[in-house]
Amino acid sequence: MRRGACKVGSVTLGLVVAASALGSVLASGGCSQPLIMFTPQVDVAPPEPESTGSIEPAAPKNFGSDLSGEDWRRAKAALSVALDPQGNGQPVKWDNPDSGMRGMVNPTGLPFVKNDEICRGFLASVIGPSGNRFVRGTGCRPSGGAWELKSLKTTTKPG
Repeated sequence: MRRGACKVGSVTLGLVVAASALGSVLASGGCSQPLIMFTPQVDVAPPEPESTGSIEPAAPKNFGSDLSGEDWRRAKAALSVALDPQGNGQPVKWDNPDSGMRGMVNPTGLPFVKNDEICRGFLASVIGPSGNRFVRGTGCRPSGGAWELKSLKTTTKPG
């Protein structure tokens, strides 16, 4: 009797193991229905702007405070011709015999688009009674507009 009980027990144990294995298979991949989970929507605040000031630095007005209105008018005309993207890329000279101021504007690099404006870098020289200097900067022009200075950096010529 004991011998039969062991066999019944081992058969029962084998069925339990087989049923457990079958249950694992069905639980892990036997069901082909997707499991849909809903996550609550959380409103996210927009990111803070990187700049803390609302006033941008003023754009430079001309090549230097020693230029008269007529000097700047002539220099700006040379700047417009030199930076023109359809021009030949050659330096353009300017001078004002009345004040003794003169100079040259040389485009550097190719034109590029920034903020819907055509821009181009330049290197200009300013020669006058008070000394010589170089002005490196960028000029931009909106479509159909006039060239405006966007950045300037001035250095004096070593003597």
